[in-house]
Amino acid sequence: MFHKEGQKIILGTLFFVGGSFLILDNTIELQWLLKLIQLSLLGILVLILQFFRNPKRNTEKNDAQVISPVDGKVVVIEEVEETEYFKEKRLQVSIFMSPLNVHVTRYPISGSVLFSKYHPGKYFVAWHPKASTENERTTIVLENKVYGKVLYRQIAGALARRIVNYAKEGQKVEQGIDAGFIKFGSRVDLFLPLDTKIKVKLNQKVKGGECIIADV
Repeated sequence: MFHKEGQKIILGTLFFVGGSFLILDNTIELQWLLKLIQLSLLGILVLILQFFRNPKRNTEKNDAQVISPVDGKVVVIEEVEETEYFKEKRLQVSIFMSPLNVHVTRYPISGSVLFSKYHPGKYFVAWHPKASTENERTTIVLENKVYGKVLYRQIAGALARRIVNYAKEGQKVEQGIDAGFIKFGSRVDLFLPLDTKIKVKLNQKVKGGECIIADV
C-alpha cells in the first residue's frame, strides 16, 4: 500500500523507467552495460516505492497516551523552552527519519487541533540544533481532556523539499490517523508537559502509530 502523496512521483518514475528500458534496448549493444543501467533504474524505482509505502498500523487509541507520530530513531529527550506556542518549558522528544523510514506522519493523540502553521525556512540536516527553529517546518498543537496539549513539529531535512500537513485549526482528529507526510528525509519534534512520563529512551527505534512515547 502506497501513500497518496507519492502517486504522481511513482507513476512518473514507472513511465521513466519503462521508457528508458525501451530506448536502451535499441541503443546499447554492450550487454553488460545495458544490464548495469537497467539494474540502476530498477534500484531507483524500488527506492521510490519503499519511500512512499504506507503500511497499516494497529493503533490502540488511548487518550492518556502519546504515540509516536512517525517511524524513526529517538535522538533527543530533554527539557527545553518552547518559544512559538507555549512560551514555557516543555519536554522535547525528537525522532529522526532516514530516507529508508516510512515518512507518513500520524496524529500522536486524539482531540482538537488548536494551532496549525507552516513556516518556510532553510534545509539544515535534520539533526542540526537549528533545524527545529530555522528549517522549513509545520507546527501543530492538539488537545484532549485526559492528556492535555501536545505540540508536534514536522521538520524538513537536507533532502526534504515538501512538507504535507492535513491538520486544520478547529478540526477533530483521531490518534494514529494520517496527519501528513514529509518527502525525503526529516525529523519530528514532540513538545510535552514537564510532568509527563516518557516511555522511550535515546537511540530507541520507534514505530509510528504504535509505539508509546509518553503517558500521564
